Amino acid sequence: EEIVRAMERRYGTANRIWVMDRGMVSEETIAFLKSGHRRYIVGTPKPLLKRFERELLREDWHEVREGVEVKLVRSPEGDKEQFILCRSRERLEKDWAILRRFEERIEERLRRMAARCERCRRDPQKVEREVGRVLGQNTRAARLFDVRVERTSDGRARLSWTRREEVRDWATLSAGCYLLRTNVRDWSDEELWKAYIQLTEAEAAFRIEKSDLALRPIWHQTEDRVLAHILVCFVAYVLWKTLAGWCRQAGLGDEPRRVLSELSEIRLVDVVLPTRGGPEIRKRCITRPTDHQAILLEKLNLRLPK
Repeated sequence: EEIVRAMERRYGTANRIWVMDRGMVSEETIAFLKSGHRRYIVGTPKPLLKRFERELLREDWHEVREGVEVKLVRSPEGDKEQFILCRSRERLEKDWAILRRFEERIEERLRRMAARCERCRRDPQKVEREVGRVLGQNTRAARLFDVRVERTSDGRARLSWTRREEVRDWATLSAGCYLLRTNVRDWSDEELWKAYIQLTEAEAAFRIEKSDLALRPIWHQTEDRVLAHILVCFVAYVLWKTLAGWCRQAGLGDEPRRVLSELSEIRLVDVVLPTRGGPEIRKRCITRPTDHQAILLEKLNLRLPK
């Protein structure tokens, strides 16, 4: 609320749409935004997808980008809000890879624990605690298993488990899907999705600042030095985005990392030649670009100095 009110005091409230990911959203947050007649597009918790299971099964999806499909669905509470179902092929593959890795890890641990219970007399309570730790360490796939620890007639622990197929079916259906919530009624599903996905650009900006530009936070003691550091970071990022646009216009994609990596191999050397009379002769030499570097320079309309 502090950030929202500060922004509105500084820049006014006209025609702004607040976009937040699900980590910042709660019903209290939504109520606060509604109370000021603010418009919003927000992410939602994963369990909320279950309410739209029937919509996930239908084939009326709209492709907004290669590998990304969306569609608008009505809110169960009325017409003041609507939801945007989103499905990403890249995200689906990632979700399945993560789920499968945790599933295999749980199954391997359970198999070893069951074999140990067969070989040794183990206390059922200790086995239950161990099962709890295994499931707690692999929460992404824990819901796929129904694990039972029983006490045999001679007091030994017996471990068994079954797969919960209904949970696996839902995991298959919802993999790669996420749900957005909005009270914006005059935009298309594509416009709403594109507005929300700008969050990834903001996250990418932080990654670029920290990794590619190596502008890590520095502890400054005065406010003007803090502001100066922020300015340097911002200007560096502007240059990065300028280069990205430059690459895009040249048909080199919008990822300047590879271009910088290639061109960083070009070296500039100052050769200093002393003379008997005293003055020094300086000659600046630049390494000859490779064929690939020459192509990049040509596309970017850059000329190395002679």
